[in-house]
Amino acid sequence: MRLATYNVEWFDRLFDDKGRLLADDEWSARHNVTRRQQAEALGIVFTALDADAVMVIEAPDSGGRRGTVRALETFARTFGLRTRKAVTGFASETQQEIALLFDPDRLSARHDPKGEPFAQHHHVAPRFDTAFKWDIDVDAHPETIRFSKPPLELDVRTTQGHRLRMIGVHLKSKAPHGANDASGIVATAIENRRKQLAQAIWLRHRIVEHLAAGDDLVVMGDFNDGPSLDDYERLFGHSTVELVMGHDEPPEMRLFDPHAAAALDKPVGPAFATARFWRNDLGRYMPALLDYIMISPGLMSRRPAWRIWHPFDDPACYETPELREALLQASDHFPVSLDIEL
Repeated sequence: MRLATYNVEWFDRLFDDKGRLLADDEWSARHNVTRRQQAEALGIVFTALDADAVMVIEAPDSGGRRGTVRALETFARTFGLRTRKAVTGFASETQQEIALLFDPDRLSARHDPKGEPFAQHHHVAPRFDTAFKWDIDVDAHPETIRFSKPPLELDVRTTQGHRLRMIGVHLKSKAPHGANDASGIVATAIENRRKQLAQAIWLRHRIVEHLAAGDDLVVMGDFNDGPSLDDYERLFGHSTVELVMGHDEPPEMRLFDPHAAAALDKPVGPAFATARFWRNDLGRYMPALLDYIMISPGLMSRRPAWRIWHPFDDPACYETPELREALLQASDHFPVSLDIEL
């Protein structure tokens, strides 16, 4: 079984309100890439992935006349993908949804959110479309935390009879959007970091519930964070990735991702990257490790093998010019896949 996560930058802009694919010569929302170029590049990438299920981050919008499932299934049909069925959950406040595109001949997936609308105790995780109380600034007054992009909780069954829980994640960015000066940038970045940490704690509570119940669990998506990614981690002690994985917890309560583990073990030196962003101030691209597939201890015996489909770092991607160029045109993130015996 191959599972994958893929953040597709501005996927929503490739569809009209009826869910039709806009594969034309108008500019996409990606710099210097037309909608036809991006759509065809995505078709190449999804075909090459040949995954049984792909957690699509920044999936097309759902709301009003727009529909995530309709758009994704149109995309799959256009490019003849076997991942031809889509499922999504609670709608995002943004134009970026979380959805699973999957092969119905290999598995079934249904939205199955856990938690009550309102938790009575701070250690219990409420449902992800509601609110979570947490004191993020340590002033003895808990703040109300909400997900702008509620995690997608799925009950997944393979045709071989294996059941697992899957959670798709797109945590809040730490970027100081809206700040106009140096002090404002710092203050906004710290506030965003606090909110992101609170979201990670909320998610971790749900993960603990599944691990305590003995569920096989896969948590995958864009965490907008990673070990040793920025200076603010020193201020708060941990990255959100470490919190979600349960890095300091007993082994039976931890999740595992080899790329995150490598960054934790050797924070200085060569690093993995799942995305790259243009920095005008530096005049170059900046690599970043943001996308992960984390699995529960019970799945570690099923011969898991991870892969980052990086156009330059993965030899097979680099040596296949069509795929290499498609990965660069399709998104500013690259897919991460997991092959596992299920």
